Amino acid sequence: MKLNYKRTMLIGLAFLSISAFWQMYDNVIPLILKDTFGMGETVTGTIMAADNVLALFLLPIFGAISDKVSTPIGKRMPFILMGTGLAFVFLMILPFADNTKNLALFVGGLFVLLISMGLYRSPAVALMPDLTPKPLRSKANAVINLMGAIGGVYTLIMIKVLVGGGDTPNYRPLFLSVGLLMVISVAILFVTIKENKLHAEVSADEEENEADAAQVNAVDAAQVSASDKKSDKLPKDVKRSLVFLLLSVAFWFIAYNAVTTAFSRYATHVWGLEGGGYADCLLIATVAAIISYIPIGAIASKIGRKKTILIGIVLLGSCFLAAGLYPTYHWSMVIFFGIIGFAWAGIGVNSYPMVVEMSNAGDVGKYTGYYYTFSMAAQVITPILSGALLEHVSYRTLFPYSVVFSVLAFITMSQVKHGDSKPEQKKSVLENFDVDD
Repeated sequence: MKLNYKRTMLIGLAFLSISAFWQMYDNVIPLILKDTFGMGETVTGTIMAADNVLALFLLPIFGAISDKVSTPIGKRMPFILMGTGLAFVFLMILPFADNTKNLALFVGGLFVLLISMGLYRSPAVALMPDLTPKPLRSKANAVINLMGAIGGVYTLIMIKVLVGGGDTPNYRPLFLSVGLLMVISVAILFVTIKENKLHAEVSADEEENEADAAQVNAVDAAQVSASDKKSDKLPKDVKRSLVFLLLSVAFWFIAYNAVTTAFSRYATHVWGLEGGGYADCLLIATVAAIISYIPIGAIASKIGRKKTILIGIVLLGSCFLAAGLYPTYHWSMVIFFGIIGFAWAGIGVNSYPMVVEMSNAGDVGKYTGYYYTFSMAAQVITPILSGALLEHVSYRTLFPYSVVFSVLAFITMSQVKHGDSKPEQKKSVLENFDVDD
């Protein structure tokens, strides 16, 4: 059984469009809120946290609804088409509201835009496992992650090229370029991927494979005694490790997302960069993360997941500390952001598997929920908390803030005594990009 790479790349176009949007949202929306509408950092941070608050409610709701839908074009495709169409319309409203300084139109349009994105994010992600046989989903997820990375890199390049100088740049060309990418990507997806037909083919193949494996599974099951099964109740020492690991997840997301959310404002107002000049650092970090997946997989297989994560936290905190010492922008800053990309990839590749490693056989979904609850909660808290410090203390608090939470993440992670392992070397280079984030 071989993965159809062309088909998987086409399926990944939906995730590419989503990633392109969020890269622009994180970098440009805070600048507009501050520079055009004069909002304080605390209010800006609160608005920037709204997408994560909405995600906590919208993603499971529309994911579940799409599970039950049946249309001539598929279960997921109607949500992807509708969500993208609505997102494009309201995305185009934002630069108009920015240029006319219409705050009510901007905030209202942004709110509906975020709902539109929430409408199709879960269905878009679910499309891959729907149309990919189970044994091939790891490789397929790697392809999807690469497509998402391409979308993020595209937006950063467009920010660099299309955003002009001045206190209030005209963002219309940038918004149009991202909006057109979203529409074109999803249009190609719709034309080339016939969801119902492919889903029927995949289902038929899986039924055949399951029938072949049934006899082997029955023999394996007969050999497992009750004493070999894990207890439903987590032992105290394992529970303690899980708590410390989840706290670590929250702390490093608080540290990292504070920088990614506020960096465009920091670079503009502290370092004096104009237009899209700040995109260089973020572009280097993104590309470095992509390149790092392969060596990080090899490192983790040698020294284990926990040590790899601890190294990543040390590098992350050290680079944040170094960045905070720069009084003005210098080209060497891209080196630190390259290391940040490597460090963040090392943390992300290994943290989710450690959480799942502590779960019982039938509780993987519950523990996945724990992971995303702590990571999403951190991304709700950090724009508001860091924004309050930026506004009421100084912009210079941004990197020290992230250093503090990096240190806290290191302390809590050092207390994790379970869930560590030395993962096997990936069978193919591509599988190194199979990451949950």
